[in-house]
Amino acid sequence: MVSLDDAVIARLEKGGNRYEILVDPDLVAEWKINPEQVSFEDMLATDEVWSDVKAGDRPTSDALENIFGTTDLHSCVERILTDGSIQLTTAQRKQMVNDKRKQIIHAIATTATDPKTRGPHPPTRIENALSEARFSVDPFLSVERQVQDAVDAIRALIPLQFVTVRLAFRIQGKDYGGVHQLLRDSIQKEEWLSDGSWVCVVECPGGMKSDLISRVAKRSSGLDVRELD
Repeated sequence: MVSLDDAVIARLEKGGNRYEILVDPDLVAEWKINPEQVSFEDMLATDEVWSDVKAGDRPTSDALENIFGTTDLHSCVERILTDGSIQLTTAQRKQMVNDKRKQIIHAIATTATDPKTRGPHPPTRIENALSEARFSVDPFLSVERQVQDAVDAIRALIPLQFVTVRLAFRIQGKDYGGVHQLLRDSIQKEEWLSDGSWVCVVECPGGMKSDLISRVAKRSSGLDVRELD
């Protein structure tokens, strides 16, 4: 369990009220990428949902039922982290942005090439282009989602040849939660089939295809995936 000194507030405002939890911001970022790898016990500072953490006020059971449909802590936490916002300190946000920026630069450097030389761009060149384009990194959006936005921002500054692929995933309905959490920023369309399975189409950088399939496979043992034309 994270200490109170290191925890930050995650907040959902709904129905005119606030619902808050105390969490480790780094573990929240990891949870958003792979929920199964992060335990709630490690991520939370207290086993409570608050209406005002600083005042020590807690919502009633009826209020939780009305907003979340349950009083189960894990269900409430998932909803707050998914639909709410994280109140980071300046230092925490800066560190998380820097870490995510490095991941985005690495992703572009390893999957995009200079069409003139057919070689990769040095990471420093990509970093300078992002700075010149004033590209803003969101610490909680996936790398896959932001890579495409970053490429769009710097195309006018450096030549890029960046192949993207469209993948169709079909998974068992029981695995929907974890897989949707991973893919949601890249989903182009989705639907439920009559047999209870869920299918979706996503777009991702060609160089990240194998990694993405591997990550989805860890969350769905009955995965069926194919690349679309």
